[in-house]
Amino acid sequence: MYHDVIVVGSGVAGLSFALELARAGYSVAILTKKSKADSNTNHAQGGIASVTSSNDDFELHVADTLTAGDGLCHEDVVRAIVRDGPAAVNDLMQIGVAFSQLDDGRVSLHREGGHSKRRILHVADITGRAIEEALLHAVANEPRVTLLEHHFAIDLITRRRLARKGHLPASGEDRVLGLYALDVHSNEVITYGAKVVMLATGGVGQVYQFSTNPDIATGDGIAMAWRAGVPIRNMEFIQFHPTALYTTDGERFLISEAVRGEGAILRNIEGEAFMPRYDPRADLAPRDIVARAIDSEMKRLGSPHVWLDITGRGQSVLKEKFPSIYEACEKRGIDMDRDFIPVVPAAHYLCGGVVTKLDASTKLPGLYACGEVACTGLHGANRLASNSLLEAVVLARHGASAAMQYLKDNGQESDVELPEWVAGRAQDADERVVLTHNWDELRRTMWDYVGIVRTTKRLERAQARVEQLRREIHDYYWQVKVEPRLLELRNMLRVASIIITSALNRQESRGLHYTLDFPDKLDEIRDTTLRRGGF
Repeated sequence: MYHDVIVVGSGVAGLSFALELARAGYSVAILTKKSKADSNTNHAQGGIASVTSSNDDFELHVADTLTAGDGLCHEDVVRAIVRDGPAAVNDLMQIGVAFSQLDDGRVSLHREGGHSKRRILHVADITGRAIEEALLHAVANEPRVTLLEHHFAIDLITRRRLARKGHLPASGEDRVLGLYALDVHSNEVITYGAKVVMLATGGVGQVYQFSTNPDIATGDGIAMAWRAGVPIRNMEFIQFHPTALYTTDGERFLISEAVRGEGAILRNIEGEAFMPRYDPRADLAPRDIVARAIDSEMKRLGSPHVWLDITGRGQSVLKEKFPSIYEACEKRGIDMDRDFIPVVPAAHYLCGGVVTKLDASTKLPGLYACGEVACTGLHGANRLASNSLLEAVVLARHGASAAMQYLKDNGQESDVELPEWVAGRAQDADERVVLTHNWDELRRTMWDYVGIVRTTKRLERAQARVEQLRREIHDYYWQVKVEPRLLELRNMLRVASIIITSALNRQESRGLHYTLDFPDKLDEIRDTTLRRGGF
């Protein structure tokens, strides 16, 4: 099957990019491994950070982003994305996103940790869902878009890959030619050709035992890019959200940072407001500082959680500002107006990813990446709250323009005849228990040894175990027919290996990477860039 453009993923980044290309006259296929609404975007509560108030300005937003990024942000990228934020917000409003307003008609702005001003546009506490619904509606009305649900992208098809297998001459520049994808319902692997492929697959949260991410966040795009030889950057920087709702069943529902922005106070199990002891910004400190403070208090007092206190605000106010959070707490017998909320950190956001330029392009011609899967240099060593949706919509706009130019420049090239997927002697899986066991062991290993506070010994222990698991699944992969659970585990193990290698190579503590063996920051500021075959 051939399209001008293939987009992998149906969150804000992928849908925005697809919409721009389709409106320009190109045929676009969106592949999503589950249903179209299954995305990290759909779970984003807080909102989108952008300068829209006369009390705010670009320099303040840039400064806040650079401070949170702990020296590792690329300032030119930060300035460009912050500058283009208002236009991207306007694009969302044009497709029907109705941001919350105050009684006087002005846009309601939240404040979150690390921000010096109120600049978070939101739709109550379901901003991601509102944006997702608006984009899906717009895409559904665009005839040039084909949205294929339950299609799992397996691997990219590149010119170099086909040359290695003898399908093309060895000479010629490498470029993307399409991908292989599993139709989950028919259990067939289909060959898709395209001159442009956009990876918008989201993050890696499921690599960890406890995460606020949906179960689709298994690092698929990063693993695909790695196998195609594309550089990956700063994977050691995993953001743990400080306040996920603690439950005994292991579920971790996100309690938005906007709750602390509205005055909520973190208290330890004894009721003490502890954040002033860790940072002068107290409960509005950046997430890495808050997460480590909570981790420290839990370990110091031997408690399974800390408390979040927003009592006394009035039920009507809390229901209006945080309807989904209020409902989630109420279902568990917690009255936000009267009861403290039990919270713990959970894996939340990846600040590294596939290396891209400001136009979302990668080292592989024709391959683009946008959203959490990509590393532009905006977030540095720690993401400023609500900059993620901002980055996704801005980079989707930039990427669409760049992809259109690429298609114009390469439109004269004939389409390469792509070989079909070869299953060889692969058999139906008869011992799926290996998937379940390895899946659970991987996530526990990452949580225990590659978490909020690290040591070299813990990382080395994780590296040895993950490599053993990866070899087992590698052998299993070539013996059986592909299925979603196997493909996800294969990708998760590759991503976990990259995270650990990156963490071992950063012998300092910076931003989200904190190690007891190297507690200080180095004078040298550098990114950690890896690619298949070495650094």
